[in-house]
Amino acid sequence: MSKVEDFLTAEEEAAIVEAIREAEKNTSGEIRVHLEAHTDLDPFERAAEVFDFLHMDNTKLSNGVLIYVAVEDRTLVILGDSGINDVVPPDFWDSTRDTIVAHFKEGNMDKGLIAGIFEAGLQLKKHFPYQKNDKNELPDDISVG
Repeated sequence: MSKVEDFLTAEEEAAIVEAIREAEKNTSGEIRVHLEAHTDLDPFERAAEVFDFLHMDNTKLSNGVLIYVAVEDRTLVILGDSGINDVVPPDFWDSTRDTIVAHFKEGNMDKGLIAGIFEAGLQLKKHFPYQKNDKNELPDDISVG
């Protein structure tokens, strides 16, 4: 088994998907989690590639958020599209990353990702509240590469 397969249990994956669904209930924003073993690229460059590959830049209000983890590299990047980046405080993604990493250091990978999802979701709700005609533009599942 690879480290990616060992990173989360099936129950933890289900809890993360449920956290994404819960966070997205209150916003038109989209949150994705992507896991992969390793990247030879700069982590931000790779996260940007994944962001594009997952079509996260195709949301109507440019309010997608990607939490990217290269498991073997112990690398975490959070990328927001231009719509959300324009309205959150400049250090928001850093503080969200720090929250996730604090949980990771305690061996609580699922709790870290869920905490990051909820922090992103609160900002998305604040700046992009749910409207009755909103639709889920992207899948809620965890992507693995």
